[in-house]
Amino acid sequence: MNIYAAVNYTEPNAAVDWLCTAFGFTAEDVFHDDAGVVQHAVLSLGTGKIMVSGPREPGWLGSTAAAPLASTISLYAVVDDPVAHRERAAAAGAKIVREPEHTDYGSHEYSARDLDGNLWSFGTYRP
Repeated sequence: MNIYAAVNYTEPNAAVDWLCTAFGFTAEDVFHDDAGVVQHAVLSLGTGKIMVSGPREPGWLGSTAAAPLASTISLYAVVDDPVAHRERAAAAGAKIVREPEHTDYGSHEYSARDLDGNLWSFGTYRP
């Protein structure tokens, strides 16, 4: 079994581009509507994948865009070099909310917020 995070963004076209630039994702599949707006995208980072879309009608597959600053959910991705990754993210405008640090559980990691404020952590911990 696998688990894939599905993240809704206010502007999914900008989110797909930014996630690739800032966090190093690769766009595998991107599906647009007739107006060119991303309806569904699959992005990969190493062997991990996320799904990206825009806000939906209330009650439909995740509903409207989340309020990330009030959310209890964050996303974690494994990277080999968190310091270099942090530099890339910061250069693309990510808001760094926790500088790289060593944790009690053996990870070296940092945390950042994306364009919509979703919390991401990147580190060496492999659960």
